[in-house]
Amino acid sequence: MQEISVRTFKEKIDSGENVYLLDVRDPLERYQADIDYPHGTLIPLDRLEHRLDEIKAGKNDEIICMCRSGDRSAEAAGLLEKQGFTNVKTLKGGINQWAREIDNTLPVY
Repeated sequence: MQEISVRTFKEKIDSGENVYLLDVRDPLERYQADIDYPHGTLIPLDRLEHRLDEIKAGKNDEIICMCRSGDRSAEAAGLLEKQGFTNVKTLKGGINQWAREIDNTLPVY
């Protein structure tokens, strides 16, 4: 499973690359801290297996899985890979790393 740094993800966003952000946190967590990025969805990890049809990215599209710190996103990426998704990465350090390096207006929790 591959990881992507928050800086590399930010560069992809800024350059207009079409990547899909899969947030696997709980809704309350997203309410606390969110990346303002329109291409993606929130599907909590415990519901992901039953909601794979909601992922608008194709099985070969780049999908970045994100959680608070990286553990749940790694589990989500593994699940997607088992389901045939071929270009899945985890956001290294999750939203907390994003808050530390990219957007310090967000809380680290």
